[in-house]
Amino acid sequence: MSGSYADADPEFDWSWTEERDGWLPSAVDPSVFNVARVYDYFLGGKDNFAADREAAEKVLKMVPDAAEGARMNRRFLERVVRALVGEGITQFIDLGAGIPTSPNVHQIARETVPDARVVYVDNDPMAVAHSRALLCGSPGVLAVQADVRWPQEVLEDQQVRKLIDFEQPVALLMIALLHFVPHEVAPEMLARYRRSLAPGSYLAMGVACRDGMPLAEVTRLEALYAKSTAPVVLRTAAQIDQLFDGLEPLEPGIVEGNRWRADEPSISMRVLGGVGRVR
Repeated sequence: MSGSYADADPEFDWSWTEERDGWLPSAVDPSVFNVARVYDYFLGGKDNFAADREAAEKVLKMVPDAAEGARMNRRFLERVVRALVGEGITQFIDLGAGIPTSPNVHQIARETVPDARVVYVDNDPMAVAHSRALLCGSPGVLAVQADVRWPQEVLEDQQVRKLIDFEQPVALLMIALLHFVPHEVAPEMLARYRRSLAPGSYLAMGVACRDGMPLAEVTRLEALYAKSTAPVVLRTAAQIDQLFDGLEPLEPGIVEGNRWRADEPSISMRVLGGVGRVR
C-alpha cells in the first residue's frame, strides 16, 4: 500500500509494514489470516500477506476447486447486479464487499445506469482503505467500515443515509457473506435488514453449501477458519433456503450460483445463490 493511501484516508491510524514495504492500517494484523485477503488471493489479487496465502493453500488442499469457485462467485455477482438493474434498481449496498476486484458493483451497474449509487461495506480496515482509494473517486460511490452482523451500524451511518434513499427500492448484496455469520445471528440480522428496505427492494445471497462434503472435510475447514478473522459456518441446502424466508425469489429460485441465469452450462459449484424480492 502506498503512502498516498495513508495520506488520503485520515480515518485510520497507519503503520509501516516490511512485508509489503508500505503503509497498512494499524488495526490490521498481517500475522492472522483474513477472509477478504484469502478471497483476494483466490482471485489472483496481490493484496494479501504470507499468512493469507498459507491459509489459502491449505483450503485448496481440502477444496481443490475453491479458487475456481471464487471466480465463479464473482461472475454470479455480475449477473445479479445486471439482473437487478433490469428490475429498475439504481441503489446498491454491497455487504462484506472485501477488497476491490474488477469489475466492481458500481462499474457493472453504471454500464446501464450511469448515476447508480453504491455503498461498499466491510469490517476490515484494509478492505475499506483500498475501496476508498480505488473506487470512491466519483460521486455516488461510498465505502464504510462497519460490522454487517449489526445492521444498525450500516443503516444508521450518516454517510450511508445521505447517499441511499431508503424510501425507494434498494438492492442489498450478501454474496459470499453469510457463511461467515453464525446460525444464531443470521435470522434476526436478515429480518432487521428486510424491515429497513422499501417494498420492491431485493436481497441477493450467495452462501457456501456443505451438502455432499464429507463430515471430516467440513470439520477441517471450520477448524482452519476458526483461526481467521471470521470463522466459517457451513450450511445445508435446507438451511440456506430458510435464509430466504419472507422474500419472493426471482427465477430461477435458489440454485447453484454459477447456474443462476447463466447462459452457458457450468461445472458444479459449492455455493447456492438467489435473489429475493421484499414484498
